[in-house]
Amino acid sequence: MDIIGGKPEQNPDDFYKSLKEKLETTHQFPEDFLFKFIITSSSEKISEILRVFDGLNFTFTNRESSKAKYTSCNINCFVLDADQVIRLYQEVGKIEGVIML
Repeated sequence: MDIIGGKPEQNPDDFYKSLKEKLETTHQFPEDFLFKFIITSSSEKISEILRVFDGLNFTFTNRESSKAKYTSCNINCFVLDADQVIRLYQEVGKIEGVIML
């Protein structure tokens, strides 16, 4: 699990507990939530990420870097609460090589 802005020595459980508190204070759930990821350019990686959101109401956009080495992925998904946001991040976090923003 690579998280931009996260502390490398931080326990994942502590990170997600802190994230939940921040989400609940700054968001009015249910709402559309923007998930952002960076991956090495690979259609297989994109497919793996999209499978996590299968069955949910979302829109997906992506953009390759200028040298086509990396791809940024944006998923705007309707979520019910902070717990759902965290579950989705945890599922995507299991995919090797995904950086979560």
